[in-house]
Amino acid sequence: MGLSELITQLITQLPELIGQAVEANQWMGYGAIFAAMFLENLFPPIPSELIMPLGGFYVQQGQLQFLPVVLAGLLGTLLGALPWYGIGRVINEQRLEVWLSRHGRWIGISPAELARSRRWFNRYGTALVFWGRLVPGIRTLISVPAGIELMPFAPFLIWTTAGTLIWTLLLTLAGLGLGESYSNVELWIDPVSKVVKGALVIAVLAAVVWLGLRIWRRRHHTH
Repeated sequence: MGLSELITQLITQLPELIGQAVEANQWMGYGAIFAAMFLENLFPPIPSELIMPLGGFYVQQGQLQFLPVVLAGLLGTLLGALPWYGIGRVINEQRLEVWLSRHGRWIGISPAELARSRRWFNRYGTALVFWGRLVPGIRTLISVPAGIELMPFAPFLIWTTAGTLIWTLLLTLAGLGLGESYSNVELWIDPVSKVVKGALVIAVLAAVVWLGLRIWRRRHHTH
């Protein structure tokens, strides 16, 4: 069985595995959420949109507590983001693209997806480390261009923590509200992600217009 098959099997069994941990012991439940979110950042096919809402469901059932669930998800995500950031710092983009073209299928990441995250980083700057945590498909990979661009570790950690906290809170609250229908959370998250993408585009356009006006005014005053 290859790595991709193992990941697919893990995704299928994830709710059951977390449920078994919760039933065995409350702290094992928190540990399972931490481990799942850590793996979700290492292997993007594992969806956080399933893990954290499931934690919210168990909060609704009274089997877990809200703050420890959010904290477990937050810490797991932060720890899982660090390897990708480190890879970006020590391996240049060309080498990483070659490696992904050969082995990316095993972890669910293609060179095209890496290039897309790099383009987003170049467009929106370091703030994308924050906003990118709210956009599925960008969340994990944004750590790589941050490392490639040699973004200082402290700002990277601060922006990643802030964005991740909002994301884990949002998903946990969604699971808390949806209850047994927690698996339908993507129907609620997708519009939010589109709004975030739209806001990013508007912000960039506004910055371009402002910069253009500033340059025009300088030239006008010069003449």
